[in-house]
Parts: sequence; structure tokens; C-alpha cells
Amino acid sequence: MPRVSVVVPAYNSVRFIGATIDSILAQSYRDFHLYISDHSSTDGTWEELQRYAGHAQVTLSRLPTGGGAPANWNAVTAHASSDLIKLVCGDDLVYPDCLAVQVAAFDSHPGTVMVASARDIIDAAGMPMIRGRGLAGMTGPIRGRDAVRRTILAGVNIFGEPGCVLFDRSTLLDVGGWDARFPYLIDQATYTRVLLRGDLVAIPEPQAGFRINDDQWSVALAKSQSAQAKSFHRWVFETQPGILGTLDLLRGNAMATAMALARRAVSAWLRRSRSTTP
Repeated sequence: MPRVSVVVPAYNSVRFIGATIDSILAQSYRDFHLYISDHSSTDGTWEELQRYAGHAQVTLSRLPTGGGAPANWNAVTAHASSDLIKLVCGDDLVYPDCLAVQVAAFDSHPGTVMVASARDIIDAAGMPMIRGRGLAGMTGPIRGRDAVRRTILAGVNIFGEPGCVLFDRSTLLDVGGWDARFPYLIDQATYTRVLLRGDLVAIPEPQAGFRINDDQWSVALAKSQSAQAKSFHRWVFETQPGILGTLDLLRGNAMATAMALARRAVSAWLRRSRSTTP
């Protein structure tokens, strides 16, 4: 059985899915299997995936419509059978040494349930726009509860998107898989539940690329994320004594509002950049 399962929930990502899959198959660490679940895409994603149908390290499956992203994330995760698991969204990239670096971190630090690396923010062409984003200055082994507190005080998901993260699979399953109670924070909420069970290792060097567009960081989305972040903070405050005080909760909520304003600025910048690109 491979040491790592990499899972990709694909949906209408025909423009980028090939680059995503190729970045995974190009890993310097080879002891992995790749599972791809297409959520009944209508843009040719499933047809594009057939290029990989005969690959020895790839298993393809298709999920009927319904249930949104959480249904596909949990469905493809259910295919995994390895000790470690990484989910990569169908338009992001992982860099060639990502698995090698993150598996080594697991092996070097007993008690680890999650490894997270910084990432680059990339544009539609895969070019870095912002380098080395994430982790809020954390490096090396961090107590899980301390890491949870750090992300709430920052008012944003400091761990990055799933492609930045490698989990202990049994811990992810023990906490119920991907947590969809806060849909816009499905990754951050899940990380939190996992980190309540053990430690984090933070790797400051970027090992992934997160692809954005102006729709992903729109004003409407920023408002919804801010509201759900505050609900998530309240859940941690009420159910996990000792992580947050009342002032911490207020600070985290204020930072979530500030991050919403920052997303508006990024959205405006992306629109201006697109309009001035030849």
C-alpha cells in the first residue's frame, strides 16, 4: 500500500485539471497513489481526465450531481487507504518536492497529525502573484491547540488551501472527514478539528500554488466568509475551553472583518490587472 493517497475533487475545471494532475504525477516522492473524483462536470473535465485512465498510479471515479463541494471532497477522500492523505483542488498546483518535504516532516516529528507549507498565489497562467503566503510566521513543530489559536487571532486561514496540507488519514476520518458546517471555511474548520487531536509541523518554504481569480475573492464572497468566520470562532470559543478568551474572540472577529476588506482590495486589483493585460 502506498504511503500517501493524493485525492483530487474535480468539477468544471477543464482549463486547469491537466496542469494539476501533471504537477502531482511529477512528484520527486513516488510512494503515492492518486484518486480523482469528477463531480459530473459539464465542461469536458471528465473527458480530459481520460488521458490518465491507464496510468498505474491513477484511479478515476465519477460522482453524481448534488451535495456541492463537500460531497465530492468526502467522496474522493473515502477512496484513500494510505497512512497519509493530501487533497488538491482541481485548479491548484503542488511543487515537485511537496510530498517529499511533508512526508519527511511527519517522519521527523512523532505526534504530528498535520503538516502545512506556505504557498504561492498564482494567476490563471500559473505565474506567481504573491510568494510565500501563509503560516503567520510559524515554523517547525507547533502544538495543535496553539496553531488553532493563531489562525483565529489572524482572522483568516493561515494554513492555506488543502494542497498545502498533508494529514494523518486516520485522524481526519476520526473527526468525521471534511467539516461542511461552515461551507466557506470547510478547510480551516477541518484543520481545526484535526489539530485538536495532535501537533502541526509548519514548513515556511512554498510547496504549492493556489490559483485565484477575481470571482473567488469577490465582495459578496468576502462578506459571507467574514460572517462564517465569526460563527466558527464562536464555536471554538464555546466548545474548546482554554484556547480563546473573550478578548481573543473579539480580536479574531475584528481581524475577520479586516480580511474581508482586504479581499475587496484584492478583487479590485485583479480586475484592474485583467483590464490592462494586453
